[in-house]
Amino acid sequence: MVTSEQRRRQLAREKYERQAQRRAEAQQRARRRNTIIGAALAVVVLAGGGALVGGAFDSGDKKEKDTAAQAPPTSPATQPTAAPTRTPVEGCAAPAEGKPGGKQWKTEPALTVDTKAAYTATLDTNCGKVTIALDAAKAPHTVNSFAFLSGEQYFDHVKCHRLTTDGIFVLQCGDPTAGDPTAAGANPGGAGGPGYQFADENLTGATYPAGTVAMANAGPGTNGSQFFLVYKDTKLPPNYTPFGKITGGLDSLQKIADAGTLERSSDGHPMADVTLNSVTTVKS
Repeated sequence: MVTSEQRRRQLAREKYERQAQRRAEAQQRARRRNTIIGAALAVVVLAGGGALVGGAFDSGDKKEKDTAAQAPPTSPATQPTAAPTRTPVEGCAAPAEGKPGGKQWKTEPALTVDTKAAYTATLDTNCGKVTIALDAAKAPHTVNSFAFLSGEQYFDHVKCHRLTTDGIFVLQCGDPTAGDPTAAGANPGGAGGPGYQFADENLTGATYPAGTVAMANAGPGTNGSQFFLVYKDTKLPPNYTPFGKITGGLDSLQKIADAGTLERSSDGHPMADVTLNSVTTVKS
């Protein structure tokens, strides 16, 4: 015969298992939402002796912690830690005033880029200008989307929300939902996009030496607005569409990298509050 105490324990165990299942499902949803540089990167970093353990250049770990924190605690609650504070970074000024427009589109823009022409993108950041020669011949849809979004001022006032400094060496930008992580309730960034996605391009034999500009993604065919700038030779699987080469401003990126992350880790928000004051693309 089951005693009342045994029944109480059984119910408590079943409740705990339901809570654990809900947390696991929430974490899986968070991973799917994240715009990332794919999971294969974790393998590359670990094989190369890098410091990234788990999380493949995404904001998944942070989002999972946030999700888990909303579930009933299994241990005594602790006081929240204070938000990290920035220190000044040489060559970086305060970002220009303004907020991202955050416009959304249901479909990829019509292909109007001239694949035989040269295009130059200029990222006017609060830490200096970065110029990029875009490769419309090898990545026409990617360059077309980038030119379209910059023409819509989509990137203006958008923060570069992720910096990695060990094993892989990139600065990731292009999420209009990314907020200042030092502000209360800020979205750490990583999941925002323009509302449409498009296919990968130029992946055969793709490599990522210093100066490469490539698309971040959440798996095959999930390109949107997020991209990354490689400031030091980086080994990655050929899963991320390369669509340009940095022709100026690599020194500015190096200063951003030298300043490290806000979290004092090898993978986090840049210590410099890197913001795209404006982005333009011109045909030359």
